[in-house]
Amino acid sequence: MSERATTVEGVRRTNLGEVLRLVHHGGPRSRAVITAETGLNRSTVSDLVSRLAAAGLVREHDPDPTRRVGRPSPIVAPSPDVVAIGVNPEIDAIEIGAVSLGGSVRLRERVPASNPDVAEVVEVVARVVAAWRADGLKDCRIVGAGVAVPGLVRAEDGLVRFAPHLDWHDADIAGPLAEALGLAVVVGNDASYGARAERLFGAAREHGDVVYLNGGASGIGGGLVLHGQLIGGEGGYAGEWGQTAASLTDAADRRVEGGVLEDEVNRARLVRATGLTAPDDAELERALTASDDARVESARQRRILAATLGNAVNVLNPSIIVLGGFLGSLREIDREGFDDEVRARALAASAEHLELASAALGADRLLIGAADAALQRLLSDPLG
Repeated sequence: MSERATTVEGVRRTNLGEVLRLVHHGGPRSRAVITAETGLNRSTVSDLVSRLAAAGLVREHDPDPTRRVGRPSPIVAPSPDVVAIGVNPEIDAIEIGAVSLGGSVRLRERVPASNPDVAEVVEVVARVVAAWRADGLKDCRIVGAGVAVPGLVRAEDGLVRFAPHLDWHDADIAGPLAEALGLAVVVGNDASYGARAERLFGAAREHGDVVYLNGGASGIGGGLVLHGQLIGGEGGYAGEWGQTAASLTDAADRRVEGGVLEDEVNRARLVRATGLTAPDDAELERALTASDDARVESARQRRILAATLGNAVNVLNPSIIVLGGFLGSLREIDREGFDDEVRARALAASAEHLELASAALGADRLLIGAADAALQRLLSDPLG
């Protein structure tokens, strides 16, 4: 093949990826809009869309006739039948989701488990996905799987260096899961995947500078987006907010001498205060103001969390802070009061344009983020 032919094919593949990424992350749009957003000419966009449609990656339909002005341009939408599997192992359950192109969760299952090891996670996920393949995903193309782990994950190969609450040490889950599913598998930190999902599909969609904190059964992790880029650090271990010193404005709020943030702002403490046994996030949120014990503990954790976020504002000057899991539930008790407290703890100039939000994707955020990471190979080379 000539050098020019190779170059032309390379450009075409790049453009195919750009168009598919647009409709995956940005939602359905007309060919005319794609032409404007990519800067490509109409005939090129028409050819690219036709190729993607022939490969089953996008679908076209007529625009809304009530909004038609002039010659209509077909609407291009990501195919819901192209999916990736998202997995989130936690100390109390294994969550699995089938996420379509476009970021919607097609199927979801939560399997109770107590501190599952790698072998148990692989067995559960393989069993659930096999059942889906025979039924709900029977006519779908599954392109890969992503695992959101509450721990330190090495960026270069997905090795779980340390997941303290799961007691995983230098654990390889990518290899065994890939063999069990017959799919390519990527592995990353759960909160980093949560940040990815909220940045692309959720509360931080319009923001380039984002601090994301995720509160789960295993503790507190986080993600950081600067100028639109997810920051992982040298080895991929950035964002461990839960391991930073707790910011206490009142010594009486301390529960663990020398403890870190996730010792003080802690889901298990909230669960005990509410008197519940094994609630999901929605059940816990409803119970946070239902008793005196729950209200007192929630107020203590809110004070510590607000002070911690004030420090984050001063250091990073984000345009938005997004709180996921039980951290979002703490904010929801009194959004305005909490947001005002965070701003009061920060420098006025740094907090001048600051927004705060609870995760818009709710319990799906980690599954969507993990699945999106698994879709990256397809998005980079749709016909490869």
